[in-house]
Amino acid sequence: MAYFQNAREFNVNNLSIRNVTNGPWNSSTGKSPLERLEETIAPGALHNSEERCDAPKCHPETRVAVQNEILSWISKGDTDNEPTKMMWLTGPAGSGKTAIAGSIAEACKKEGILAASFFFSSFSGSANRRSKKCLVATLAYQIRQQPSLRLRAMGPDDFHEDEPPTALQQYGKLMLRSIEHDPAIFSKRLSSQVEELILKPLRRLHSLIDHSTFPKVIVIDGLDECKAGKEQSQSRPLHGGSKPRTDADDQLEILSALMLAAKDPAFPFRILISSRPERAISTFFESPEFNNATVNIFLDEKYGPDDDIALFLRSKFAENRRIYNLSSAWPPEEAIRMLVADASGQFIYVTTVLRFVEAGPNPPPSQLDTVLKLRPSIQGSNPFALLDALYTLILMSSPNPRCAASWIQITQSFITRNINTNELAVERLPAVFSRQLLETTPGEGEHLLGNLRSLISIPPSDNTIAPYRTYHKSLLDFIEDRSRSSAIFGKWRWLNSPKGMFEDAVSWVLKNKGPRIPLTTELEADLFFDQFLSLVATELRATTVTYDVSWWAKKILSRPDPDRAFSGDNLVQT
Repeated sequence: MAYFQNAREFNVNNLSIRNVTNGPWNSSTGKSPLERLEETIAPGALHNSEERCDAPKCHPETRVAVQNEILSWISKGDTDNEPTKMMWLTGPAGSGKTAIAGSIAEACKKEGILAASFFFSSFSGSANRRSKKCLVATLAYQIRQQPSLRLRAMGPDDFHEDEPPTALQQYGKLMLRSIEHDPAIFSKRLSSQVEELILKPLRRLHSLIDHSTFPKVIVIDGLDECKAGKEQSQSRPLHGGSKPRTDADDQLEILSALMLAAKDPAFPFRILISSRPERAISTFFESPEFNNATVNIFLDEKYGPDDDIALFLRSKFAENRRIYNLSSAWPPEEAIRMLVADASGQFIYVTTVLRFVEAGPNPPPSQLDTVLKLRPSIQGSNPFALLDALYTLILMSSPNPRCAASWIQITQSFITRNINTNELAVERLPAVFSRQLLETTPGEGEHLLGNLRSLISIPPSDNTIAPYRTYHKSLLDFIEDRSRSSAIFGKWRWLNSPKGMFEDAVSWVLKNKGPRIPLTTELEADLFFDQFLSLVATELRATTVTYDVSWWAKKILSRPDPDRAFSGDNLVQT
């Protein structure tokens, strides 16, 4: 677009250009504040995102008591004798926390009282859902998108002096102005981001807002799945010292920033946080400073999980009877009672049982009988004994259980370098790439994992994008804890270990300029090497491998951004 077409003999000094629709923008970068905000959010973390389309939700008529308690606190909590702004929903792995949080978010969305949501996931395909970096930006973005807060497009014909924007419509303007004044705001501590992007705009508008029309709650799920990340963990923790940052450091920083907001009189929202009862998080909520400022819900027998699990099982078994034309007497009531007792309140146990029954190699009655015969010889103090036995049973259906478990662990924890930000992250790369990298013979991936569809999602062979995906983090917990998965790995833990298998595969590619199974087309090779070079093989520094440095240097230099493609420390080894 030409602003001064055919103009002559004039000068322009101190030019300031403003985007009247989305707010002012920084001419030095070409990005408006709104663009900066949008590129920092994590869309997949929203409760209704496409990435969460298969996320668990409470089955109808289940978890009613706990949902009612949470919804009552959200909508009527101000009438409590000692009102609180924050609630912590917690419980052991597999107890249904994410399903409850998702159902609460959906219910609040329908009622128009959901201000924002963020669902962390440590095994998500999106690195932004495992990091603290996008949390505040994503919350601020959603608050701005509320119908009463959305900025109206203001053209010269839109604005009327007798109809100025309402106070609520000013929030977006004030928040974007904070980004304009400090473009580096998203690189600052979360407390600073909360202060500038959320609290300051709300304080400016506090006296002008009718809070009865405001959304009421922010939902944050899976806080314990927020990870510090490889590169971020090398920075100092908030409290100083020389130790690298840990996951707990980031989780506590999030809690401190949210508590800062909750204590501010101008902050109109309640905050629902769900997580496992990890030590750092439990210590925070149980400390004298914050204990009286929060409501804690622990998912135990008080909320009747056994009745909910029984209802869920009966509903799902009824679906199986219709699909397979089974007798109305199947399964017997005693089988349901046994499964409920075995679950011990863990919904993940029964959902895994149902996937095993539905996706197994034998008819559903035979599959169910196999599960019912599971009886760990020694349960001891392991609360996951039956879940571990179920995972062991399913993994043992693979022709090589040890190798299959290693494949699962490797494919869920590739470490890559982002070519745009140069940051390290744990990524789930496409299943096609995983097979190309790890297979020693054609078809090995399907051979190893084909019977494990009740544990992992296996994309079709012609899908070049989708990764292998575990249905629940507890499977990785089981595989990584060798005291629980000893039946899979045995005493020879080094044999087919994930670390050794990964090192061998990468070393082969480096030495032989390609994977063990030859790539058939140039496009296939380009895709493979592009993904391979994004891997940060830090383990290789302790491995002796000889390869053609000159050939790999040319391959790296052929990439779109060779400076960020690969670390020289990782490349030059002999």
